[in-house]
Amino acid sequence: MMTDRGVSLKLLIGVACLLSAPVVAQAQTRAETLRQVTGNNINTLDPSTPGATREAFGVSTSTYDRLVAFDRKREAGVWVFDRTKIRGELAESYEVSPDGLKITFKLRDAKWHDGTPITADDVKWSLDRAVSAKSLSKGQLGTGSLTTPEQFIVVDARTIAVTLPKPDRLALSNLATPLAPIFNSKLARQHATSEDPWAQEWLKTNTAGGGAYTIEIFKPGEQVVLRRNDDWKSGRGGQLPFFKRVIEQTVPEPATRANLIEKGDADIATDLQASDVLALQSRGKLRVDSTPQSNGFTMVAFNTRMAPFDNVKVRQAIAAALPYDSMLEAAIFKRGFALFGASWTEPPTGDFPQAMPTRTDLVKAKQLLAEAGVAAGFKTTFTINVGSAAITEPMAALIKESLAKIGIEVDIQKLPDAQMSTAITDKRLPFFTEGSTAWLPTTDYFFRNFFTGDQRWNYSSWNNAGVTELGAKARFELDPAKYEEMSKQMIAEYVKEMPLVLLWQANQDAVMAPNLDGYTYWFHRQLDFRDLSRKQ
Repeated sequence: MMTDRGVSLKLLIGVACLLSAPVVAQAQTRAETLRQVTGNNINTLDPSTPGATREAFGVSTSTYDRLVAFDRKREAGVWVFDRTKIRGELAESYEVSPDGLKITFKLRDAKWHDGTPITADDVKWSLDRAVSAKSLSKGQLGTGSLTTPEQFIVVDARTIAVTLPKPDRLALSNLATPLAPIFNSKLARQHATSEDPWAQEWLKTNTAGGGAYTIEIFKPGEQVVLRRNDDWKSGRGGQLPFFKRVIEQTVPEPATRANLIEKGDADIATDLQASDVLALQSRGKLRVDSTPQSNGFTMVAFNTRMAPFDNVKVRQAIAAALPYDSMLEAAIFKRGFALFGASWTEPPTGDFPQAMPTRTDLVKAKQLLAEAGVAAGFKTTFTINVGSAAITEPMAALIKESLAKIGIEVDIQKLPDAQMSTAITDKRLPFFTEGSTAWLPTTDYFFRNFFTGDQRWNYSSWNNAGVTELGAKARFELDPAKYEEMSKQMIAEYVKEMPLVLLWQANQDAVMAPNLDGYTYWFHRQLDFRDLSRKQ
């Protein structure tokens, strides 16, 4: 096993090799190089590849442009994405028709990395690919009614129109996600085959982009090195990113990542353990930007298709027995926003997630078990992910202890990441904890993705006909007041049925060198290297 010192030395040697130059020039180049360490890896350069990691999504935002992008805003001193504002990126401007059935994009005078001009034909091919190829893009864009190539119409070399069967509130937003990249179609087509008409294999390890950075080195599972594209034109007033080079390196051990940041061998990490973040913060040498993952949640889920969790009273009983405050303290050191402890009886807003009226009440829990016909309790397994053991093991121990007080005997089951994911997809787990995020955090999107159908993300396998109908209607409802009322109705039904128990929105802690500026919390939870700069 490589020691902390070994990993640090490896990173420094890599940086030294990349920056081999005369001493004066090297010092300047080093200042303009950003070094990120992460516990995960970039496994593909094409974000639409099935199985692409979040880190791959992050890299793609810098190597590919999309037609549009979300804006950002300041909240509590930290930059966060603003889902209410969408600006042009590759598009110089866009216009939505009065009836909401057509969006017209005017393209910038921009070029691909190979110097050829970007045209509407490239955009058409890219969007056709997104909705036609077997990829992550197809499912994502479908949530915004973008489903067929016929919807994408080339008007002229610099203009493309997108048509919709109904006004869909998420159509434009979907075009701002990492799963709507625009490709250099001429270059990509050179590497297509009859078996692979969309060049998916080639694009896993190569790029056909025009974004702010090009790929200099790509070693899946180890590191990626990006070089700034000095000819880049974007929706940021023509301003180039500060950093000329970005190194993102995989360092699996959290303690090692923390050590590298503290020594100055790396500039930023966003996936350190809460205990390490607290320790580093207390020493006062580094900057920590923290924000709750406002578009996500950690939860305890029940499989509503399995006895006894198909009984709503059992689910309500466990919700009343969970030791919320103790779990928040033990798992994440209270570094996050609690989604429990509210006192309302009717949803105060249509926002989701929000704090729910759940709290520890063992007397109520025992009464509910008796009403469910299992007053003596029962045995069950509770499954946690080994990959997040620092968080999930303390949670599981507290849940086991608390549920024993109402007669429920819990056997804690630990599964590796891949097995956990497969078991969730196959709906084989009766009772477990997991966390997730929604890229497009509107209430109908949350409910359609997490509470309807047989898809993987319906963790509880809950299918309520009323909620399904409301979610489908809300998707196309453009009247804010009506949408708000539909959202409240869905939330009220969730509280009544309790298919899963919301716990908290954990902080994303970005630990960085004190001279870094511009860090932004994005919905995909990855860095956008274009945001960052180094204070002089």
